[in-house]
Amino acid sequence: MIKASNLRKVYGGDFVSVDNLSFDINKGEIVGFVGQNGAGKTTTIKMLTGILRPTSGTVAINGADIEKEPVKAKQAIGYIADNPDIFLHLTGSEYVNFIADIYGVSEADRKKRIEQMADRFGMEDSLNKKMLGYSHGMRQKMMVIGALVHKPPVWILDEPMTGLDPNAAYELKKMMREHADEGNCVFFSTHVLEVAEKLCDRIIMIKKGESIYQGTLEELCEKHKNKSLEDIFIDMTQE
Repeated sequence: MIKASNLRKVYGGDFVSVDNLSFDINKGEIVGFVGQNGAGKTTTIKMLTGILRPTSGTVAINGADIEKEPVKAKQAIGYIADNPDIFLHLTGSEYVNFIADIYGVSEADRKKRIEQMADRFGMEDSLNKKMLGYSHGMRQKMMVIGALVHKPPVWILDEPMTGLDPNAAYELKKMMREHADEGNCVFFSTHVLEVAEKLCDRIIMIKKGESIYQGTLEELCEKHKNKSLEDIFIDMTQE
C-alpha cells in the first residue's frame, strides 16, 4: 500500500536528511517509524504525502506515484501532521466539513463519521467552538477526525499520540488496529517505544536518515538478548 524506493532528501546542497531509504508497508499492517529527533522521520513522512519532493527516489501509494498521479495518491491518504495548530479560527465542525468538502464526502457519510469519531474522542460538545480556544490535545483530536473523515485506506501519522489524554490515545490505538484488520495500513512515527511494542506488526528504525533496522520487535529483541527495548534503541541510535 506504501512503497518507498531509494528516497533521498538533501537540503541546501549538502545536508542529507534522508539517504537511500526504501521500505514497503503492506495491507493489514501497522508499522512504527522510530528514531531520534532529527533522524529524518518527519522529512520522510512529508515525502510520502507529497508535501516535499524527494531529491531522488519514488513513492507509490496504492500503486499511484505521488509525483506522477498526486491527486489519486493523496485521495488514499489520511495524514496527521506533527503540529495541530492550523485553521484555528474555524470551529471544529467547520474544519472537518471543509476537509470533507475537499475529498467529496457526501453529507450523509460525513455526518455519520463525524458523529462516531467525536463520540469516541469525547468531542461532541466542542465541535461548534472555535479551535483557537481548544487545548493542544483537543486540536490533535480534531486533526485525527479531519484526517479520517474521507475513510482513507492508507494512514500516515506523524507522532499522533502527542498531546492526547490516555482515553483518546487508547481510542486512537484501537482505531489503528481496527483499520489494519480491515485490510488497510497504518504507518506512524513515535518516540514512545511502549506504543510501538504493543501496537506494531513491524518497526522501521532510522539513524541520520538511513534505515538501520526493519522487522518485528520480537526479532530485534532476539538479536539483543537480555536487553530492554529502551537499551536496544539507545545502543543502536546513539552517536
